[in-house]
Amino acid sequence: MPEIKDYRKDLQTTWDQFVRSSKNGTFLHLRGYMDYHADRFPDASLMFYDNDRLIALLPGHMDQNSYYSHGGLTYGGMICSSKMDTANMLNLFEALTAYFKEKRIKTFIYKAIPGIYHSLPAEEDLYALFRCGARLIKREASAAIKYPLQTSYRKGRKWAVNKGKKQDIQIRDSHDFDTFMHMEARILQEKYDKSPTHTAAEIKLLADRFPDHIKLSAAFDGTEMLGGVILYLTRQVAHAQYISYTERGQKMFAMDVLLDELIRKYTGDKTWFDFGISTEKGGYYLNEGLMANKESFGASAVMYDTYQLDLD
Repeated sequence: MPEIKDYRKDLQTTWDQFVRSSKNGTFLHLRGYMDYHADRFPDASLMFYDNDRLIALLPGHMDQNSYYSHGGLTYGGMICSSKMDTANMLNLFEALTAYFKEKRIKTFIYKAIPGIYHSLPAEEDLYALFRCGARLIKREASAAIKYPLQTSYRKGRKWAVNKGKKQDIQIRDSHDFDTFMHMEARILQEKYDKSPTHTAAEIKLLADRFPDHIKLSAAFDGTEMLGGVILYLTRQVAHAQYISYTERGQKMFAMDVLLDELIRKYTGDKTWFDFGISTEKGGYYLNEGLMANKESFGASAVMYDTYQLDLD
């Protein structure tokens, strides 16, 4: 049976090296990203060894009698090397459930890493969850474009992009996260009565830590920001973490121009362009207008799934 060890800060280099060489880990699993909100999600990550050889990582935190992988991340999941196979994953989950029972953990909440983020197929965990009796409790629908571009924009989207290109709009990278996040906060409050997951200070901190992975691209009229996209760049995916705009930017079709440029920019560099989820209430409500907007660029549905394993 694999040996399970608690993550310690002195193991950060070992952890990060494994994530970088894994077949399904992303920069969100590096300690510099995970630990920025450790005050809200006290770390309880686990490391799995076979004869002193590190074979897997599980980002996680505990809340009373529940273990989450991971409450502070878009996806947690079991991070594995290319050598992980299905039989060994079953052994790993057997050891993990025994570990949880010993720790008196009653519930295991598991956010699977969506397949588009895998460098190699890595769904051994989904089979192990099935074998353990886990149930799907949340399915959030995103929309993604596969490179090379195989579908064209819908008629209305083509018109909007062409209309926007006739305006005096400049597209460039920016570090003005304050202006952008103020824009994002206003839209979320007005439309959904919600606040962004990150504050401007937090996203600036993360962008400074991961300048190759977190970028703000924006549309401008002179010095006025009309709209922008905060991209999370992983090995496989250009993911739109936040998309926001002003009323004037909307009237000028600034986001149509910006998104068109970003989609084309990552052709040849990434495998997917992911617009992010368009669902609420655990996936039971689909924002049809938002999803249709993303699909009009040629995107198709991709799922972000969460499982629950009861250990009573």
